[in-house]
Amino acid sequence: MHTIRPRRRLRDTVLAALMLAAVPFAPAALADEALHTAWTSPRVFNAVAVADNGRMFVSFPYWGGGGDGPTVAEIDRNGQPHPFPDAHWNRPDGSRGDLQPFVRVNAIRIGPDGLLWVVDSGDANVGGPPNPPDGAPARLLAFDIETGSVKHVITLRAASTAHSYMDDMRFHNDMIFVTDAGDPALVVVNLRTGQQRRILAHDRSTTDERPMYAEGRLLTTHGSPVRVHADQLEVSPDGQKLYFQPSSGPMWVAPTAALENPALSAADLSHAVSQFYDTPTTGGSAIDGDGNLYVSDVNTLRILRITPQGKATTLVRDRRLVWADAMWIDSHGTLWIPAVQLNRTATFQPDGVSRLHLPVAMYTMDLHLKPVR
Repeated sequence: MHTIRPRRRLRDTVLAALMLAAVPFAPAALADEALHTAWTSPRVFNAVAVADNGRMFVSFPYWGGGGDGPTVAEIDRNGQPHPFPDAHWNRPDGSRGDLQPFVRVNAIRIGPDGLLWVVDSGDANVGGPPNPPDGAPARLLAFDIETGSVKHVITLRAASTAHSYMDDMRFHNDMIFVTDAGDPALVVVNLRTGQQRRILAHDRSTTDERPMYAEGRLLTTHGSPVRVHADQLEVSPDGQKLYFQPSSGPMWVAPTAALENPALSAADLSHAVSQFYDTPTTGGSAIDGDGNLYVSDVNTLRILRITPQGKATTLVRDRRLVWADAMWIDSHGTLWIPAVQLNRTATFQPDGVSRLHLPVAMYTMDLHLKPVR
């Protein structure tokens, strides 16, 4: 992680507080009508994926404060989590290798193939010491949701550096795009050939170059401003564009054809990237079938809707949307919003004491959106 000059900290914190105070929240009745509580958890989760048949999966990150329970779970109709694909995968046993149990899961997605894909960041830790050379590498894992069997195991050691933290992924044909939030870059994985390439490494589009704010406060850890590099990403419904950003914003866009072209020089690829929208500090995103992006503003507790033309409006603002993380649009057009309170966890408190307000909640908005197919 990087630091900013101390003389800027007070000014930035005051500006953030003034900005938060200046933006009025929607009336409670309006917020209540918009948001529905779909599920609550005594443990912090950070991502949701809902299958076409309604099965709901969540992941519990290592930074969520611990507690007993699975790392990846399916939530039954009574709201109870069950280890997915089984208890073995969710119970570290000291084993090593590609098929070892989950280490540090950061993201889950149901891919266009119907499989549940998992980003396991391995022994990496954003902003921590260099990743141990003999540590567990980052992996992409894919499971059949009906049988629980493993369909893909992709070790990302070849695309990782000592400071990598593989964060999230999206799909385009035979390609998987992965964000590296620890050592700024995108990783392009070719499912057909197995090739892995780091692109846009330390480019302005993948590097967090400005402070992050949540609930009007400068986000710090161990006394230094937090830096989360390439994080959120979305593929346009037609597959022609990739939107991506560091967690602090802004959001950038590039043609997938350019990102997938190994013959393109680093300079030419950088020139193919343009700024799409000046997003605020963001916890998570989603995209609908019409190409509208949904981006959480964790500073003013709202969800922005950004059109493909780059025009933004506030979809909802609500005090309960504390660090809205990886969102999901299901086959019925419902927007799922995990409000995970990351900024309130002990890691991001000056005194190291958690200020979580449990339980952590999952909200939905019945918007009848066009899902991405």
